[in-house]
Amino acid sequence: MKFKIGQVVSHKMFDYKGVIFGADVAFKGTAAWYEQVARSRPPKDAPWYRVLVHGSAQTTYVAERNLEIEESAIAIEHPLMPLLFDDLEGNAYTRTLSWDGDIPLIPSTIAIA
Repeated sequence: MKFKIGQVVSHKMFDYKGVIFGADVAFKGTAAWYEQVARSRPPKDAPWYRVLVHGSAQTTYVAERNLEIEESAIAIEHPLMPLLFDDLEGNAYTRTLSWDGDIPLIPSTIAIA
């Protein structure tokens, strides 16, 4: 996998920045979601990432081929940042204690789309 949790990335097609908070070695969404949302038809058998979108409360699920490393040290603004990440070191954030391995421990009162 090309990217790691906490890394700041840019979306190649939609020009937004964000931070990776989850990763799958292959697509784990539904066929209906893929048909409706993944219009560029990225491969399902390659890595996909969950991204906290900068300047928004949104999260996205993005194919690896649509992401690139964000070289600038940008502070990502997202409501879940204080829960999941601490300091920005280079172009990656350090994790808070709210993790079980690579799984973020998000309270059930917080909905993630």
